[in-house]
Amino acid sequence: MSVNKTLEDESCFFPAIEQKALLMSRRISARELLELHLDRVKRINPSCNAVVALDEEGARRQAGAADETLARNGKVGLLHGLPMTIKDSFAVTGMAATCGLEELRDYRPHEDAVAVAKIRASGAVIFGKTNLPAGAADHQSCNTLFGLTRNPWDSERTVGGSSGGSAAALAAGLTSLELGSDIGGSIRVPAHFCGVYGHKPSYGLVSTEGHIPPPPGHLAPAELGVAGPLARSAFDLELLFDVVLGMSDLDGASAELRLPPARHDDIRSFRVAV
Repeated sequence: MSVNKTLEDESCFFPAIEQKALLMSRRISARELLELHLDRVKRINPSCNAVVALDEEGARRQAGAADETLARNGKVGLLHGLPMTIKDSFAVTGMAATCGLEELRDYRPHEDAVAVAKIRASGAVIFGKTNLPAGAADHQSCNTLFGLTRNPWDSERTVGGSSGGSAAALAAGLTSLELGSDIGGSIRVPAHFCGVYGHKPSYGLVSTEGHIPPPPGHLAPAELGVAGPLARSAFDLELLFDVVLGMSDLDGASAELRLPPARHDDIRSFRVAV
């Protein structure tokens, strides 16, 4: 690997907040940052199988629009220009949403899941989907559509599940941020196994409308299921969480959501009860 390629790869491992600073200072364009990630997916993903679908042309259009907006000094969102993948249990326009199920092999949603729409509206460049177990229902990430996701630290070890492809993509430097989902550990277990950060929000803070399960077209959410961020730093978790926080217009019509500020900014100042 050349020195230049090494430096390019290092930028793919920067926390999202550092990548955002590079974008805002125009030291790198959204199109350039996207291409670095796409190139890395092509080179690295075959060994770990974390990213299972791509919308390269759609992403290039998004990145080009992001660069034009910044060049005009237009208003930009919190995730402006950051390249992202999304767990394949969420509806994302331009790609299939299979949740690892043979029955949904050809299901292509006509609109984004609510949380995905918030991410897109905040300026993120969504370019791919990540692997999971069939039905998002296991503590590993393997299905008959896309096969097994391997841990990028050690290919003989598991990534966990069900947001296993999400955590692996972050650990391998294939994406800046990830949106996952969790009932019994589906964000937390893969984050632990892959050495990244994950947050399972309290129930009802982030919309799961457009997530599978339940099957497409059903509005009733999965019991106890939540959507939440995965990232390479705790600050990145906060960045993405601030974007996806809040329910759909339908769910939130009769409720107001106000989160109190953190009590401390130093982990040593907190107490934990066991």
